[in-house]
Amino acid sequence: MDEITGKPLLRSMIGEHIWRIKESDPVAFKREVREYFVRGYPGWTVVRAKYPYIFLRDDRGQNL
Repeated sequence: MDEITGKPLLRSMIGEHIWRIKESDPVAFKREVREYFVRGYPGWTVVRAKYPYIFLRDDRGQNL
């Protein structure tokens, strides 16, 4: 459940090649995850990453 909207979050996944950089370069991991979902899920915001899932909030049409 999203703390901001109170709505359920979408669970999605990313490739293992992105997960592999999480521990060694967390900044690059966050950047790669955000870029991945900006292209594939416009209007959705990455909320958290907990292997093997990325949790997304639907911000389409919202002014948060």
